[in-house]
Amino acid sequence: MAGIGSHMQRSGRSGRVMSVAAPEEGRAASKADAAFEEFVRARSVHLLRLALLLTGWNGAVAEDLTQTALERAYGRRRTLFGTDRAAEPYVRRVLVNAAIDWRRGLRRRAELPLDSAARLAAPDLADGIADRDLLVRALAAVPPRQRAVLVLRYWEDLPDAEIAAILNCGVGTVRSQASRGLERLRRATGLRPGSASEFSTAGDHDE
Repeated sequence: MAGIGSHMQRSGRSGRVMSVAAPEEGRAASKADAAFEEFVRARSVHLLRLALLLTGWNGAVAEDLTQTALERAYGRRRTLFGTDRAAEPYVRRVLVNAAIDWRRGLRRRAELPLDSAARLAAPDLADGIADRDLLVRALAAVPPRQRAVLVLRYWEDLPDAEIAAILNCGVGTVRSQASRGLERLRRATGLRPGSASEFSTAGDHDE
């Protein structure tokens, strides 16, 4: 009997430990959920604009890719939002690579002609804003990896090393892709060489 009693006592202690651990796990999950919801409220508009640039202003696809990236982040919310780890780099990487994969699936389709992109620019805007509009829309004619490099460098303002990590390539590849992408934009738009720097504020007038 003593053996049975001691066994029951040990089980009781174990049960008490479990009853304490479960609320702790619940609090951690609630904290991660709350942090995820705050992230969505604070950053979803920016992420959608990033997706628009990456997809050549394809609204439906941009929304789908943004939703996919956020769903992936939600699945890892305990890791991404339950600690001090920054969540946005992960979401950005998922979004960028999903956009590249999507664009690669359209290789057989012709790139958007420049005249079609140019017609999207509002003619009654100031010259500087019109130039930025043209520059952004002309990205639709740039190959996907070059486009991703330009968007990450000038829109997201990321260093080349971080861009290389997102795209899983070398820094030299990032720089060569950026150079080729800029040259393609300049030939296509006829904008002066310094105009590419305006790309970093291309979305300001949309606020």
